[in-house]
Formats: sequence, C-alpha cells, structure tokens
Amino acid sequence: MTFPTIDWSTIPWTEVRPGVERKSFGGAGATVALHRLQPGHEPRPHAHPNEQIAYIIAGQIRFHVGDEVHLLGPGGLLCIPPDVTHWGEVVGDEAVLNLDVFTPARPEYL
Repeated sequence: MTFPTIDWSTIPWTEVRPGVERKSFGGAGATVALHRLQPGHEPRPHAHPNEQIAYIIAGQIRFHVGDEVHLLGPGGLLCIPPDVTHWGEVVGDEAVLNLDVFTPARPEYL
C-alpha cells in the first residue's frame, strides 16, 4: 500500500481572491488547507457543511463565528461547527498564516 506524502514547499499558492491564498492536501475523510490572509483582504461571511478546525501559525485574526467573536494569535485554535456562518479579519499589519482541517473532506480544494 502506498501512503501519500507532501512537502508544502513544493505546492504553489493558489489565489482564492485578492489577499487570500491557499495550499491544500487531503485524504478520503479530511482536507488540510494552509491559508495566507493579507491585511486589508475582503472578509466574506460563509458557511459550509464541514466542521473546520483553525490553527493560527502567524499573525492575529478576529474570527466571527455565529454570534461570537474570537481574537486568535500564534498557537490559537478554534473549532467551527458545520453550517455556522463565519469569517475572519486580519488584525494588524502582519499576514495571517493558518492551517485549517476540514471534515468531511473538501474535494473542491484539491
């Protein structure tokens, strides 16, 4: 049996929209996406049927999840339930680098 492996540095960033870029990797049951959000990007409230766990690697972000607001910096984790409207806003002048885990998998990211 062959198990897939990846080196993030070999995958180019894909522009999602101005100020938002993504790299992703996935298996049958989950998708991992590395996002880079630039200060001043346009936040877009959205919801999806996937549970999302966000881990902040760099920068600060203000996550709006339903009626709650969470300020996260490096090392911060947040679980976003399925079908709950959410979005993030970069706080400060540093880009935010966050690693998201989605379950079930998001084949549209691959």
